[in-house]
Amino acid sequence: MQLQLSTWPEVEAYLESSKGIIIPIGSTEQHGPTGLIGTDAICAEAIAKGVGEATGALVAPTINVGMALHHTAFPGSMSLRPSTLLLVIRDSLTALGKAGFRRFFFINGHGGNMATLKAAFAESYEHLALSGIDPETETRCHLANWFMGSGVYKLAKELYGSEEGSHATPSEVALTQFVYPEAIKQAELAPNPPRGHRIYGAADFRRKYPDGRMGSNPALATPEHGEQFYKLSVAEISEAYRGFMAKT
Repeated sequence: MQLQLSTWPEVEAYLESSKGIIIPIGSTEQHGPTGLIGTDAICAEAIAKGVGEATGALVAPTINVGMALHHTAFPGSMSLRPSTLLLVIRDSLTALGKAGFRRFFFINGHGGNMATLKAAFAESYEHLALSGIDPETETRCHLANWFMGSGVYKLAKELYGSEEGSHATPSEVALTQFVYPEAIKQAELAPNPPRGHRIYGAADFRRKYPDGRMGSNPALATPEHGEQFYKLSVAEISEAYRGFMAKT
């Protein structure tokens, strides 16, 4: 059940049996010469829909633009500042909280969102309590990073070894190939892409990682691999969602 494809009476009826909602969040940023700019949002959205179908949970619209300031030296990349993203999260939870939602389960596709999301959760708890929406502080937020699931991590290492890298990875590219096989891209990739450098800003990132990859070889990705990652992640995160909803 998707929020944007529902009517308000349907959402009102849903809230009679569940206070939970899944919120996919990703990023709009470069993913190397062959990775789609929307990779992080595409992955989070696809998995969120799968988890929603498996658990009966309501799925909110995807937050497509995240915290990706370090990628903005590459054309097409977009970013919110951490302070802006924090307010987007807080205001979104406030609106949903007014309706009666109390369990917010974020499925995240971008590592750069993690710190801001955790800060946003802390601020949202206080804001909802002080505003009178949730004076008993019953609100709970959970962050599930699909790419950090134990099964997903294990499969990536089995398939790609060290060539998984840490950005524009074959695992995430494979998942987008499964979701959008008509959008598969091909390009010549230089061997031995750089890895392990600290990042201090957008220009610095592009100097150190000229084609956008961080130690990864997305040429190894296939749609068949992507289907494996999708099924593993949906199963793992569905179990996590059920556990989250069962806790008080």
